[in-house]
Amino acid sequence: MTREEKATVIQDLTSQLTENATIYLADISGMNATATSDLRRACFKANIKLAVVKNTLLAKAMEASEKEFGQLPDVLKGNTSLMFAEVGNAPAKLIKNFRKKSEKPLLKGAFVEESIYIGDENLDALVSIKSKEEMIGEVIGLLQSPAKNVISGLKASGGKLAGILKTLSEK
Repeated sequence: MTREEKATVIQDLTSQLTENATIYLADISGMNATATSDLRRACFKANIKLAVVKNTLLAKAMEASEKEFGQLPDVLKGNTSLMFAEVGNAPAKLIKNFRKKSEKPLLKGAFVEESIYIGDENLDALVSIKSKEEMIGEVIGLLQSPAKNVISGLKASGGKLAGILKTLSEK
């Protein structure tokens, strides 16, 4: 690979790192061609972009990026695959579901909405992260529930009051 090609790859990686708020680093080494193809297909269906990159180029792209990746460049050893997604927990769910059939991919690290997770032991924590849309839905549900209780209480007591008035008027 020439210097110009490397510079182009670093620029592309830097722009992808800057544009995406959810970045996962995984190890898919040792997977056979069928399993790798299945993983790529599953990523495509889940709207996750999967790319295998050279560690040195990715480290340089992380340095050039405006984001603070903390200890994430330290996990760039061995084979590294990048996963970009719009939903914070989508790659973690995909990895967990895929690992029901095989022991790979292993999570090396993740950068999710300014938070850094290092190591495969954080996979369950990443799966339980709620997306922005899920959080907004929960907040709206919580805000609506007191109003619903008040309205249903008023309707119920209004019905009782109307029943009492009707009974009194009939007497």
